[in-house]
Amino acid sequence: MSRRWPFAPSSCSENRGPTRPWDPIWETLAIGHVWGATRDERELRFACDRFVRRPDDAFYRAVTVNAPAAQLFRWLCQLRVAPYSYDWLDNFGQQSPQTLTADLERLRTGQRIMTVFRLVAFEPDRHITAALDFGRPAIDELAVTYLTIPEADARCRLLVKVVVAYPRNPIGMTMRTFLPAGDLVMMRRQLFTLGNLAERDAAGHASTVRQRAEEGPSRTDLPHR
Repeated sequence: MSRRWPFAPSSCSENRGPTRPWDPIWETLAIGHVWGATRDERELRFACDRFVRRPDDAFYRAVTVNAPAAQLFRWLCQLRVAPYSYDWLDNFGQQSPQTLTADLERLRTGQRIMTVFRLVAFEPDRHITAALDFGRPAIDELAVTYLTIPEADARCRLLVKVVVAYPRNPIGMTMRTFLPAGDLVMMRRQLFTLGNLAERDAAGHASTVRQRAEEGPSRTDLPHR
């Protein structure tokens, strides 16, 4: 999975308004809201929109993953046991599992996900949507959807939308300013990690299929006389 930064300043020009001199602070805040997602992708319907009553803000993230959507979705299910971001920071220093954990694909609403979220909606091989389990002093409500969009047999897009409502207090105003960029730092690592693991498994499966094809049918595959 390419680690190329999928953003160019021109991709946020629609959000800028009047032309202004390049401002690194403003540019960082702009990237925090839209990273990698196209206009058409941002206009899709996301399940998370149903779980924040009066949203104040929305962030979008997107990457291309060279793996089937179903395989990537299975790795999204791993968020039930680990965040797959900076483990030293948000997983108490323990490495997120690097192999699939049995039965995590058996989803049901109400399950814990990424420690402080609960699963509120899902569609197998399509999306998982989680909401912050309870309000916090800096955030009233927050919900996030991870959505897979197939592009080819062995490639897909992973789109993420975060919707959030802030409290009407100074802490909420501070979070409104800094949460988009802070969330991007963590989620960028998360999406690359999950994408890389899905690509690794997809490449391993493809290699096994090619090897079997080159070897021809095994004795157990031959018809019995």
